[in-house]
Formats: sequence, C-alpha cells, structure tokens
Amino acid sequence: MGLLTFVLEPLRDALGTESTLYVLAAGALSFCVLAVLLNVLQQLLFRNPAEPPLVFHWVPFIGSTISYGIDPYKFFFNCRDKYGDVFTFILLGKRTTVCLGIKGNDFILNGKHKDLNAEEIYSPLTTPVFGKDVVYDCPNAKLMEQKKQDVQFVKFGLTSDSLKSYVPLITSEVQSYIRASPIFPPSRPSGTFDVPKIMAEITIFTASRSLQGKEVRSRFDSSFAELYHDLDMGFSPINFMLPWAPLPHNRKRDYAQQKMTQTYMEIIKERRRAGSKRDADDMIWNLMECSYKDGTPVPDAEVAHMMIALLMAGQHSSSSTIAWILLRLATRPEIMDELYQEQIRVLGPDLPPLTYDGLQKLSLNAQVVKETLRIHAPIHSMMRKVTCPMLVEGTPYTIPTSHTLLAAPGVTSKIASHFPEPELWEPHRWDEGSPLHGSNKETEQEDETIDYGYGLVSKGASSPYLPFGAGRHRCIGEAFAYVQLGVILVEFVRTFRLTTLDGKKDVVGTDYSSLFSRPLSPAVVNWEWRQNKT
Repeated sequence: MGLLTFVLEPLRDALGTESTLYVLAAGALSFCVLAVLLNVLQQLLFRNPAEPPLVFHWVPFIGSTISYGIDPYKFFFNCRDKYGDVFTFILLGKRTTVCLGIKGNDFILNGKHKDLNAEEIYSPLTTPVFGKDVVYDCPNAKLMEQKKQDVQFVKFGLTSDSLKSYVPLITSEVQSYIRASPIFPPSRPSGTFDVPKIMAEITIFTASRSLQGKEVRSRFDSSFAELYHDLDMGFSPINFMLPWAPLPHNRKRDYAQQKMTQTYMEIIKERRRAGSKRDADDMIWNLMECSYKDGTPVPDAEVAHMMIALLMAGQHSSSSTIAWILLRLATRPEIMDELYQEQIRVLGPDLPPLTYDGLQKLSLNAQVVKETLRIHAPIHSMMRKVTCPMLVEGTPYTIPTSHTLLAAPGVTSKIASHFPEPELWEPHRWDEGSPLHGSNKETEQEDETIDYGYGLVSKGASSPYLPFGAGRHRCIGEAFAYVQLGVILVEFVRTFRLTTLDGKKDVVGTDYSSLFSRPLSPAVVNWEWRQNKT
C-alpha cells in the first residue's frame, strides 16, 4: 500500500478526505492497481501447460496491443526469441495465438474450414465497406463460387487473355497520368514527388480502367475518387471492434458505400436497357451474366458489391508495393539503370510498346517486384477465428475456441535460414546461383494443389515466400498484381531516373497504423527525365 499512499496523499491534501472526487480517485486507482496485480499473479502462478505460452504483460485488456501495433515484426521476432514459434498475446482483450514459420503458415492458412474461419474476424470490418451478401458476409461455399474460375465470376478478369489485354491499358493510364500531372512538367528537367501519394493515384486509375471498364474509370476524375477515400477509411482498425459506432469516418463510409453501390447499379441498369449492345467484355458484363450453381442469377446489388470489393481489395497492396519499389530504386539508381538496359537488350533499342509477352521476358524487372514483396509484405497479419479446438502438431498445445489465430508469412521471408541477409534489398538474390539465394528455391517447387470450390490452386504454405497468402483465402489477384506492378515499373524506368534527396541508402520507415503496411508519408524522391541523361 506504500505506492497508493504516495500517490493519494497529494490528492487528499488538495481535495480533502471527505471530497467525493478524492474517494472516486482513490477507488479507481486502487481498482487499477489490484487489476494489474491480479493479472500478473495469474500469469505467473496459473499458466496452462496445454496452451501456448502467454506473452507477459502488465495491463489487462490492453496486453501487448501497443507494442504489436507500433511494429508487428519487431514484436514477432522478440517473442519468437523468447517463446518460440507458437505463443499467445493479448490484443484488445482477445487471446491471439501466433504460429510462425512454414509449419505455422500451413497450420493456419491451410486449416480446415470446420476448425477455423476468416469470416467471423473480417466480416465486421469488410461488410460495411463492400456491402451485403459478398465476400465475408455470405457462407463460405458462396464465397468460393464468387471466386470461381473458368470464365466465372471474378476469375473472368484474371485469365491469361484478360491479362494480355490489360498491359496496353495500364501503360496508357501511366503515360496519361505523367503527361497530365503538374508534378512532372515537360519544361523542367527534374523535380521531386511524394511517392506514396502519386502511386496511390496511379494504381487506382490503372486498376479501375483494366478490371472495371471505361465507365468506372471515367468517374474517378471527379467525385468518385472522394467517395473511394471515404470508403477506404472504413478499414480503420477500430472498426474490428466498433464497426457500428456513429463516428465521423463511419458516417462517411456508409454514405460512400451507398453512393458507390448506386453508381454501379446505374451502370448495370443502363447496360441491361441496352440489351446485347456492348463495346467491351469487362468484369461488370461478366458478372451480370453469371449464375450460382442452383441457377439463381447474381442479383444486381451483389454485382455492385462485388465490384466495390474488387476495387478495394488489391488497391492497398499494389499502391504500397509499387511505392516501396520506387523508393528502393531511388536508393539504388544503378539497379534502375540495369532495368533500363534490360529493356533495351530484351525488347529492342527503340523500346516498342510493351506487351504481355515482352513483360514476361524482363527477368530483372520481375525480380525487383518479387524482392520488394519479400521484404515489404503488404499484410503483416492474417487472422482466423478458432471454431473447433486445434492441436498444434509437434507441440503439447491445443488452441481453444476462445482464441484467434494469427499467421505472419512476412516473418518467414525475413529469416536468415531462408533468405541470407534478410533485411538487405537485393533483386539479384533471385539470380540462379546467388549466394543470397538460400532456401528460397522452395518458392520454385511444385506445391500440392487443392480445389476449394473455385478450381485448383497451390496450397503454397510450404514456401517461405507467401506475399499473397495461401489456402482457401489466397489472393486470387496475384497474377494481375504482378502484371500491374510490372507494367508501372517498366514505364517509370523508361521515363525517369530516381534518386534520394540526401543521397543516403536508407528508405523511410513503415506505417503500421492501418491494416496494411505502407511507407511513411511523405516519402519524397528526386526525379529526372531519362532522355536528359547521356
């Protein structure tokens, strides 16, 4: 009680022993101290050996939330050193069990749907943004149908023929943006730009034009972009717990969702009135003509909501990744020059318009994308709700249904046994025979495949490199992401040379304040027209 006396005596002197404020303050402080003491005693004296070790923490409910939120990877590696690959921490009152390493990735990402699911974790966050009856707001079987391939649902836009058609569209969008932007005036030989800001705009323009069609893309020149921003704010972490709260960003989210749904519905109705008249085969046309297995046509509202989900789903990952690519290249201008020379060597000295086949031949270009995804994974945590007690193979631990499971594939790609000098950004580590190659040869092996209801896909978790996840919720937009990132990179390499402002080799830190990892902003670099270089 010495601590309480030390704290309360000044309050007593100031407020008086009979003061209601003094009594309330004394009671509140006593309660907090008692709660902390009981929390510590419970951790020290009542550990359950059948469950993973609990990361020590002082404050109940808060637990390790702050240290995890500030830098998840630092938190993961510190806990891994102390507790091993399997441990539990308190995240806003919830017991969250982390399983690291290749086995941990496989355990969670390839877990059976009867044992765990993603819907209960992500539905409160995504449903107000995407809309009802799609993605996590529907039975898993229906979600698998929505992901169906073979010219069905979203897979329509991700076939090889579709990807080939996207290359000139993405190229045109990047070129148009550069020509129209006051950031890159042709009258000036050089300048500066905020990389994350510019890349966020370019990726949304290229994605909307290629995946969603001319009508949707044209609306991004006006109020649609503002609606997108308001809808994007719905992904704030607080909405995991309070998606219903009447907060300002939630009110804007709900309004934006209604307006964007209305916009897509208007496009759909106009197309249905036009009947068979169409000027392109895009995702909206495809979804309008799709039906579920039982023959039920996909309702127009679900088409609109799936289009919103498609627009939102990959934007953060792509804009973050291409921003990191350019920021890294600014610290290594010699790599950027290598990329330029590769284009001249492979595509020809006149640098003809890029094609899909030409993009596939640019090996260093692909390695730059791959290395950036390795070291800057867009999503640091993938969570699942435990619905049936799960035994962790090779351990005495059983994960109860009161826990949330968390996979962190980005940790595996930062382990030296898989990738020597893991914090070094080096695209040439992917060269055959490179001493930095390590065990990443596993990424090139044939993985076991499985059909979750939308065609055969790689289970993928045996690889230490999983930037797009694995299992039934593996990102189906992986192929599009590589095309989008690759084409944008090709155009920037052809057009600019980039350098850091101060000539240093360091990049900005990572912003972990949202669900998606991204560069801290502003992150400004120098640009210079390439034709001015001799």
